[in-house]
Amino acid sequence: MMLSDREAMNEHLLKILIVGDGTVGKTSFVSRYVNGLFSKSYKATVGVDYAVKLLHWSDKDKVRLQLWDIAGQERFISMTRIYYKGAMGCVVMFDVTNSSSFLNCRHWKRDLDNKAMLPNGDSIPCILLANKCDLPQRVVSADSIDKFCQANGFITWMEISVKENKNIGEAMRRLVQNILSVQSSLDPLQPEPQDSVYPQLDSECTSRGEGCC
Repeated sequence: MMLSDREAMNEHLLKILIVGDGTVGKTSFVSRYVNGLFSKSYKATVGVDYAVKLLHWSDKDKVRLQLWDIAGQERFISMTRIYYKGAMGCVVMFDVTNSSSFLNCRHWKRDLDNKAMLPNGDSIPCILLANKCDLPQRVVSADSIDKFCQANGFITWMEISVKENKNIGEAMRRLVQNILSVQSSLDPLQPEPQDSVYPQLDSECTSRGEGCC
């Protein structure tokens, strides 16, 4: 008897948080990654926005990403414990033209480490993204970012430009691969997906709420 496509393939469901100060480009990042779209207009996210993307990771593995875009405004931070529940990975984002958004990444990472942990108690995999690298007026140096990344337990960091669509897919590929590797080590019975040079991508999006950055 032939197996259906769903039965024949392993499907991994990963909840990934997108956090950082307001206006750094989080919602635009999700829109670019999921739908390939970029909007110059800005409307603050209220609470949380939600989107889904399906990756055809390998011949045997599909990865369904739940992307939770968390509002950056201070008044919403008390709600993050609810939003962080069940998260398996995280993107922390800042604006290279805004030094305070970079400094506040320490707060976001500490908040994350306190509220979202792996079953063994370790921190969930987290990547640091430096957005708006296409702009000339950057105020945060690559050396500063590198030292900060190593000191605060990020798996890596990358410069991105949501506007120019630079490194968006690659950043998420690296994060997802790390998450899958960690999940495989936590569950020896779970086969580790074979990483391709670049996974084939299909996407679907479900949004709740509005926002652009």
